[in-house]
Amino acid sequence: MFRLIKYLLILAVLGAIGLFGYSYLLEPEEAPVTETIEIDAG
Repeated sequence: MFRLIKYLLILAVLGAIGLFGYSYLLEPEEAPVTETIEIDAG
């Protein structure tokens, strides 16, 4: 029983870190695109 809870807890933590890392990796890609659009428009 405790092994199952420990396994699910580890999966939840890794999943949260994975989602955070994934969104963090997506942000730097989108940010320069909007900046270049602003520079080109200006």
